[in-house]
Amino acid sequence: MESIQSWVSKNKLASIGGLWATGVGASLSYSTARTPLKTSLKLIHARMHAQALTLGVLSAAAVFHYYDQQRAGEETHGAAASAN
Repeated sequence: MESIQSWVSKNKLASIGGLWATGVGASLSYSTARTPLKTSLKLIHARMHAQALTLGVLSAAAVFHYYDQQRAGEETHGAAASAN
Protein backbone atom coordinates (compact mmCIF):
# COMPACT_ATOMS: atom_id res chain seq x y z
CA MET A 1 0.00 0.00 0.00
CA GLU A 2 2.86 2.37 0.78
CA SER A 3 4.42 1.84 -2.64
CA ILE A 4 1.13 2.83 -4.29
CA GLN A 5 0.93 5.96 -2.13
CA SER A 6 4.48 6.95 -2.99
CA TRP A 7 3.85 6.42 -6.73
CA VAL A 8 0.64 8.47 -6.60
CA SER A 9 2.34 11.28 -4.66
CA LYS A 10 5.11 11.41 -7.29
CA ASN A 11 2.74 11.13 -10.29
CA LYS A 12 -0.32 13.09 -9.18
CA LEU A 13 -1.36 14.38 -12.60
CA ALA A 14 -0.86 11.04 -14.32
CA SER A 15 -2.95 9.25 -11.71
CA ILE A 16 -5.73 11.85 -11.91
CA GLY A 17 -5.68 11.69 -15.74
CA GLY A 18 -5.76 7.91 -15.66
CA LEU A 19 -8.67 7.94 -13.28
CA TRP A 20 -10.49 10.43 -15.50
CA ALA A 21 -9.99 8.24 -18.58
CA THR A 22 -11.15 5.18 -16.63
CA GLY A 23 -14.23 7.10 -15.50
CA VAL A 24 -15.09 8.09 -19.06
CA GLY A 25 -14.65 4.52 -20.27
CA ALA A 26 -16.71 3.03 -17.46
CA SER A 27 -19.49 5.55 -17.92
CA LEU A 28 -19.58 4.98 -21.68
CA SER A 29 -19.69 1.23 -21.17
CA TYR A 30 -22.50 1.52 -18.65
CA SER A 31 -24.58 3.94 -20.72
CA THR A 32 -24.10 1.91 -23.90
CA ALA A 33 -25.33 -1.24 -22.22
CA ARG A 34 -28.18 0.29 -20.18
CA THR A 35 -29.66 3.36 -21.85
CA PRO A 36 -31.16 3.92 -25.30
CA LEU A 37 -29.64 7.39 -25.79
CA LYS A 38 -28.00 8.87 -28.86
CA THR A 39 -24.22 8.62 -29.01
CA SER A 40 -23.76 12.36 -28.48
CA LEU A 41 -25.78 12.24 -25.26
CA LYS A 42 -23.84 9.20 -24.06
CA LEU A 43 -20.58 11.11 -24.56
CA ILE A 44 -21.92 14.14 -22.71
CA HIS A 45 -23.07 12.00 -19.77
CA ALA A 46 -19.78 10.12 -19.68
CA ARG A 47 -17.83 13.37 -19.58
CA MET A 48 -20.04 14.74 -16.80
CA HIS A 49 -19.58 11.59 -14.72
CA ALA A 50 -15.84 11.68 -15.26
CA GLN A 51 -15.68 15.35 -14.28
CA ALA A 52 -17.56 14.63 -11.06
CA LEU A 53 -15.17 11.78 -10.34
CA THR A 54 -12.21 14.07 -11.07
CA LEU A 55 -13.51 16.70 -8.64
CA GLY A 56 -13.75 14.04 -5.96
CA VAL A 57 -10.23 12.81 -6.68
CA LEU A 58 -8.82 16.34 -6.70
CA SER A 59 -10.50 17.01 -3.36
CA ALA A 60 -9.04 13.83 -1.93
CA ALA A 61 -5.61 14.77 -3.33
CA ALA A 62 -5.85 18.19 -1.68
CA VAL A 63 -6.70 16.61 1.67
CA PHE A 64 -3.86 14.10 1.27
CA HIS A 65 -1.43 16.91 0.41
CA TYR A 66 -2.57 18.96 3.41
CA TYR A 67 -2.09 16.09 5.86
CA ASP A 68 1.21 15.15 4.24
CA GLN A 69 2.47 18.72 4.76
CA GLN A 70 1.19 18.69 8.35
CA ARG A 71 3.05 15.44 9.06
CA ALA A 72 6.26 16.80 7.49
CA GLY A 73 5.96 19.93 9.64
CA GLU A 74 5.50 17.90 12.80
CA GLU A 75 8.53 15.74 11.97
CA THR A 76 10.63 18.87 11.38
CA HIS A 77 9.35 20.45 14.57
CA GLY A 78 9.94 17.25 16.54
CA ALA A 79 13.50 16.92 15.24
CA ALA A 80 14.28 20.54 16.17
CA ALA A 81 12.86 20.09 19.67
CA SER A 82 14.88 16.92 20.30
CA ALA A 83 18.08 18.65 19.12
CA ASN A 84 17.70 21.30 21.84
